[in-house]
Amino acid sequence: MKITKLKTVPVNLPLEKPIATAIHTIRSVGCVLVYLETDQGITGESYVFTFNAARLKVFDEMINSFAHHLEGQDPRYVEGIWQKIWSEINPIGHKGVTIYALSALDTACWDLIGKYSEMPLHHIFGACRNTVKTYASGGMWLSSSIDELVDEAQEFIEQGFLSMKIRVGNQNPETDLERVRIVRETIGRDIELMVDANQGFTPKQAIRLGRKLEKFDLAWFEEPVSANNLKGHAEVRSALNIPIASGETEYTRYGMKAMLDAQACDVLMPDLQRIGGLSEFRKVASLAAAYEIPVSTHIFTEQSLCIAASSPNCISVEHMPWFSALFCESMEIKDGMLEIPDRPGIGFTFDADSVKRFRMD
Repeated sequence: MKITKLKTVPVNLPLEKPIATAIHTIRSVGCVLVYLETDQGITGESYVFTFNAARLKVFDEMINSFAHHLEGQDPRYVEGIWQKIWSEINPIGHKGVTIYALSALDTACWDLIGKYSEMPLHHIFGACRNTVKTYASGGMWLSSSIDELVDEAQEFIEQGFLSMKIRVGNQNPETDLERVRIVRETIGRDIELMVDANQGFTPKQAIRLGRKLEKFDLAWFEEPVSANNLKGHAEVRSALNIPIASGETEYTRYGMKAMLDAQACDVLMPDLQRIGGLSEFRKVASLAAAYEIPVSTHIFTEQSLCIAASSPNCISVEHMPWFSALFCESMEIKDGMLEIPDRPGIGFTFDADSVKRFRMD
């Protein structure tokens, strides 16, 4: 099997309404879709994204700059391709858009491997489960009103979720406390609830708020401080009885090792496009296991299920519906669990009509 062509398509998926976190205002998610065509008539697919389609052209150009490492190559030599790209980006850095590009190409290679073998990737990696716990993350934003928080929480339960996340990070911490209290009262104690500060606090602010949040029996407190403040993460973790989750903003096994060595979190949250693709994600899951730290995948729900189904220390996946319109297939939730697809490769394929609809000039 040989890759004959690397093709990219930029798309922009508008949200129903603008949403906000402590540090983001999001109106749409722009994606670069990646297609690796082969002489066997099969195509490997993946994508990267950015809020509001900002700098999407840069993403596209970076991905295409590595075509010489893909075209004419056998995707089954995916680790060799990964290493060649890793070496080439050394002068410009192993964080940021370079890793986004590497991640997309690596993931598309793995999709090809699964499709060519006619096997789902979690079977190739070594499966450990057929379902995985998920939590609803596509709502309860900082911009949501109290009525919207209640409605969204109830809707999540109706959809089959038994776990959900609310954002915090208001200037007045009492506002955060009241919003969390109302959601907890709405869903009861049997539904798992976590909070996400999106890096919105200083360590002292996070500790003050976290101590008041402890009474709400939270599953975790996510990114309480700036992602690069590992010492601050560790301080918050030591001060609170709530588990700390973080890692979505770090890059590759080296960034994850730094977090683990700093004892910065109780749950590690690798992000597929920042981690370096499925090849690196597998290494990171094993690294975290050596530290006896669980992982929970960040966004990229469809494309991360193969990791969740083959990594025993993966405790959950984040359910983000932003990208579902891109795919022919849909995710299936039952009793708070996501079904792992038994389809070849990643198990999700881009819908041509949707791509045409959202395509950018």
